[in-house]
Amino acid sequence: MDFTLSKTDEKLNPELFNSIAKEAATEVAGGGDRVNKSTQLRKFYDEIVLWDNKVLMRPEKFDEYLPFIRMLNAKVAYAEGRKLVDFRFVSLLNNGLKQVINPETLHTFKLFMEAFMGFYKQVRDKD
Repeated sequence: MDFTLSKTDEKLNPELFNSIAKEAATEVAGGGDRVNKSTQLRKFYDEIVLWDNKVLMRPEKFDEYLPFIRMLNAKVAYAEGRKLVDFRFVSLLNNGLKQVINPETLHTFKLFMEAFMGFYKQVRDKD
């Protein structure tokens, strides 16, 4: 699942939090196998929010926090192994986390996941 968090010509893609997030939500919801319940995905979003808040309060500690932020890849792999999420969501998180290289990209990823979660709730059948 491809999307870009970085700015081009000092502007974010105006569709990042709109059509791109909706497309990602539709793809993740498209499994139809009752995996990827919104409550499970919300746990990952909440952890991204937690790290974003920590970095907003102490941006100078970003490099110290980054290994723990990237550890979300291991946590989502574990959740996939337990069949709580599927490869679509793993791919989404992996793609976003590899682009987190500074406080700004972390914040952009948090905003993308916020938009994703909103669209996911819309396109996903009731859990």
